[in-house]
Amino acid sequence: MIKKGETYIIGEIGQNHNGSVDIAKLIVDLVCRPVKEDVFGLDLKPINAVKLTKRDLKEELSASQMNRIYDTPNSFGRTYGEHRAVLELSDEEHLEVYKYAKGKGLDFVETLCAKGCLSLLKLFSPDYLKVASRDLTNLPLLAAMAETKIPIILSTGMAGKKELDEALDVITHYHNDISILHCVSQYPTEPDNLNLNTILYLKEHYPQYRIGFSDHTIGISAPVVAVGMGAEVIEKHITIDRHMKGTDQKGSLGPDGVNRMVRDIRICEKWLGTKDLYIDKSVAGSKVKLERSIATLRDMKAGEVIREEDLHMLSPGDGFKWNQLSEVVGKKILVDIPQNEVIYHNQLG
Repeated sequence: MIKKGETYIIGEIGQNHNGSVDIAKLIVDLVCRPVKEDVFGLDLKPINAVKLTKRDLKEELSASQMNRIYDTPNSFGRTYGEHRAVLELSDEEHLEVYKYAKGKGLDFVETLCAKGCLSLLKLFSPDYLKVASRDLTNLPLLAAMAETKIPIILSTGMAGKKELDEALDVITHYHNDISILHCVSQYPTEPDNLNLNTILYLKEHYPQYRIGFSDHTIGISAPVVAVGMGAEVIEKHITIDRHMKGTDQKGSLGPDGVNRMVRDIRICEKWLGTKDLYIDKSVAGSKVKLERSIATLRDMKAGEVIREEDLHMLSPGDGFKWNQLSEVVGKKILVDIPQNEVIYHNQLG
């Protein structure tokens, strides 16, 4: 489950299983792989959850749209309806993938696209229910999902503030365990359209909810930046092979991309640290080695009285600092000090 201080990363299988439970399980295996950072020898937490999508084809599209010819390289059927039917897993198959993922220690998230899809919940209870961007205004569906009391994750890829507020008004009649994901429903999302500053807007205006980011950009940079901006939940499409047939495969992360994204997000969590300004113990050695101390600008003989014009600053940093100038100027030197050497306490009278 989502924990404070740890990014909750969801690997979205979506329809990248191509209608195969075996492929779905292979994707689960992919996200369970260990994640390491080699330079510092860090073992990092893998993805937290996987997500499937359940559609009820009777409540998906108009009859004319379902019956239209769907002749593309990524088509799995003659019509769009036949194509969608191939990609749908049954309730029992969703249960099989759920059990497999839970057996691997992963959370399980389900996107439900129609009220009829709630039949799944007779077989198992996902850790989270997801509302796709297209359904944020499907208020009857939101009410049915919220009534289950299962925590809900909302995507806002097609919504403004009005649509989001209306959705929240429906869900909060039942519970307040809600996460809101900034999202842009453009596949892939063009750089000028991403507007990650929406994350800051959501955190400011909806502080009572967890705020995250559902990413449809190419690559891994955007999720890492989002975490740096305060995103607590990250969702990203994943696959075992970006060259497989399917409309979402090319825009998804393959095995190497998944590993790099998770690695960089977990490292980013460590980067963020605490909201403070202090000298970290890890830089103590560098501080002594590299900072500057008061030093002689010329050869100085024992008995001389130090003047400010006799001094400048040199490394290492284990001598007097310039803010201690009054402890040096006007003092008599006890021993000869050559030019360009740091002055120490035991050399002064």
